[in-house]
Amino acid sequence: MEGTNDNSPNHFILVGFSDDPRLERILFVALLIAYLLTLMGNTTITLVSRRDPHLHTTMYFFLTHLSFLDLSFTTSSIPQLLYNLNGHDKTISHVGCALHLFLFLGLGGVECLLLAVMAYNQFVAVCRPLRYMVTMNPSLCQGLVSVAWGCGVADSLIMSPMTLWLPHCGHCKVDHFLCEMPALIQMACVNTAAIEGIAFILAVGIVLSPLVFILVSYGYIVRAVLSIQSSSGKQKAFNTCGSHLTMVSLFYRNIIYMYMQPGTSSSWDQGKFLTLLYNIVTPLLNPLIYTLRNKEVKGALRRLILGAREKGLKASTVRTLGFSLSLHNASVNVQSVSQWKACSFFVP
Repeated sequence: MEGTNDNSPNHFILVGFSDDPRLERILFVALLIAYLLTLMGNTTITLVSRRDPHLHTTMYFFLTHLSFLDLSFTTSSIPQLLYNLNGHDKTISHVGCALHLFLFLGLGGVECLLLAVMAYNQFVAVCRPLRYMVTMNPSLCQGLVSVAWGCGVADSLIMSPMTLWLPHCGHCKVDHFLCEMPALIQMACVNTAAIEGIAFILAVGIVLSPLVFILVSYGYIVRAVLSIQSSSGKQKAFNTCGSHLTMVSLFYRNIIYMYMQPGTSSSWDQGKFLTLLYNIVTPLLNPLIYTLRNKEVKGALRRLILGAREKGLKASTVRTLGFSLSLHNASVNVQSVSQWKACSFFVP
């Protein structure tokens, strides 16, 4: 352990795309716009799901957690990335790198498991509709979300210290723009077969097992939907499940490529762009996928906007009436004073 600490630098240099300053400038502008849109979109989904009574259902309970996760997942890395892209200082402290790695692994693991929980919710809704309210009760939903959070944090508590304790023999340059596990393992100066094996086993439990569960659930869902006689019922079921399935395909495609082979990658530049995809593009598309394909969310947004507009009109009307009343009182007072002066003029 002492040798490990001696060979570990007190800071890291995130190389990123520093060999191409023009690309850095383009990425800075694009990521800044995407990050602001991600904040706006996921915050809107969270507020609408919380404030509109029509959306106080199990599906939107999970969707609120997903939007919060996307906000946290993106915010844990994008500000640091924007800072690195915008200046010459590419350094990050060892503590900052550790915190970043812990949040990145933990929140990513929670999202993998939460997507599986949402698939189970869809399975019960389509295949067991008569027992849906009994099965997906509030206690079970809270328990499933708590298990997802607990397993994701536990995975990060195991992998983060093991990755950071690897000796680097004085090397401090990370060939990435984030403190990501594959890049940190790659820069170690010892045999990393053991930690790669542990990472693979945990990835099977946190990444691959939820994906298999999702695919099996949707196999049953497709079979149940095909047995529906009415075309409108089929269309409604496909629309309900389509949004979630789109999110799963976007998120898992890049995660599996990066974390099922943590120490070996055919192209690090390709790995960097894949990291950008699941770190900013997926959270950015999440609100669009769930709002553009969902009439309930669009209706809730409309009611929220109209409600705010009506409140604004009422407040404006009250202010106008108050101003008019104050003018009226002022004119009455002026007339009273004028009459008093006129009377006092004729008093001997």
